[in-house]
Amino acid sequence: MEPIKAEIVVLGAGPGGYAAAFYAADMGKKVLLVEQDTRLGGVCLNRGCIPSKALLNSTSMIPAARESIHRGIVFEKPTVDLNKLRGWKDNIIEQLSKGVAGIAQRRGVQVLKGRGHFENSQSLRVETAEGQQFITFEKLILAVGSKPALPKLFDLGNPRVMTSTEALQIEEVPEDLLVVGGGYIGMELGTVYANLGSKVVVLEALDTILAGADPDLIRPVVKLAEKNFKEIRYKNKVTKMATKGKKISVTTEADGKEKEELFDRVLVSVGRVANKEDLGLENTKIELDERGFVKVNEKQETTDPNILAIGDIVGGVMLAHKASKEARIAVEGLMGEPVSNANVIIPAVVFTDPEVAWCGLTETQAKAQGIEVKVAKFPWGASGRALTYDRTDGMTKLILEPDTDRILGVGIVGHGAGELIAEGVLAVEMGANARDLAETVHPHPTLSETLMESAELFYGHSTHAYIRKAQPEA
Repeated sequence: MEPIKAEIVVLGAGPGGYAAAFYAADMGKKVLLVEQDTRLGGVCLNRGCIPSKALLNSTSMIPAARESIHRGIVFEKPTVDLNKLRGWKDNIIEQLSKGVAGIAQRRGVQVLKGRGHFENSQSLRVETAEGQQFITFEKLILAVGSKPALPKLFDLGNPRVMTSTEALQIEEVPEDLLVVGGGYIGMELGTVYANLGSKVVVLEALDTILAGADPDLIRPVVKLAEKNFKEIRYKNKVTKMATKGKKISVTTEADGKEKEELFDRVLVSVGRVANKEDLGLENTKIELDERGFVKVNEKQETTDPNILAIGDIVGGVMLAHKASKEARIAVEGLMGEPVSNANVIIPAVVFTDPEVAWCGLTETQAKAQGIEVKVAKFPWGASGRALTYDRTDGMTKLILEPDTDRILGVGIVGHGAGELIAEGVLAVEMGANARDLAETVHPHPTLSETLMESAELFYGHSTHAYIRKAQPEA
């Protein structure tokens, strides 16, 4: 095949890669998008965000049906057809992937299916089904993402030991499931399997699940998880794992004592690692940091002047919307615009039940960094809309700068928190203060009102929450 000459190559078609390719094409650039998977969309669309949320939403109907009895609505015990459930989930993925491919075609982005390998800083070899294809480029945006970490201890070569990729296939509902790692992936997929009927044990090495979120935001999640899961164990670690017949034998250690148990399946969710192997990075001037991620500056530029990098491959918070934002920064930088990834507000959302979301400065970070803040909290027990959902186990909090009342961070736990946090991101991004939020009229009855009423509480008055005034001394 004749070498292809490209103005911009994007390697990887996940939420960062295709966003970069589409934006660069909109800016008038000739773009070639290289992806080794048969479907576009990357991990997020095919093996992460989309399938996990589809399963979380669909399986949440099971406990919702069970818990509707006190409202006078009674259902028969639900049955689950895993083949239909899997097919429905896969259909969503197929629709979205075809949509991305269609948008690429309409934008004039050339898509090449195959695995890319750097020959040098301006040449890429792509292994396609038709053979090798060489590409020369002016600039390349590296967006190859990450994969689930599977430490050697867990790598038994047994399909009963799963990462998130295999767990999302829901081949069966194991009677006993061990989830190693109480981060967002472990807690979300643990929730799916618990809803389907598995007895789920979560093992966490730290003294808390969902590290990074404030303790008061995690509390309602823990309360409901302890009800729905068989057990959550803290300060526990796996010391040995082996196949034992049709079970997985797991030895754990806590407080210096070991315990051996048998599980039908084990989900390993201990983090993600960059997809840096067999890329030919050694043939470029790219440098990696001590954790194995690609080093970039505030413009997403690597130490190779011809290559930029975005998304999970550069580390930090591994979130699809972070990758998409970095895509815009990278492309705008290539267009000569002044750009920087500094001080970009990236929201975090954990789609547990209830959901947890936060952005900007957390209360925990403020304490650790010695930053003085004021905190305003609105309990959802005072929200009419939360009562209609029968979900008063939520809270909205604002982290405020004492002298200016500027909103430095927002945290929400509760039903639909992931949909609500964007207003908090906007407030932090724009440098709004609590007064701005308090005076913004919110529709009633909605959960969005809790942001307004949190700000109102900060100023001593909230319509739906009574604040006891200090009595003057006699």
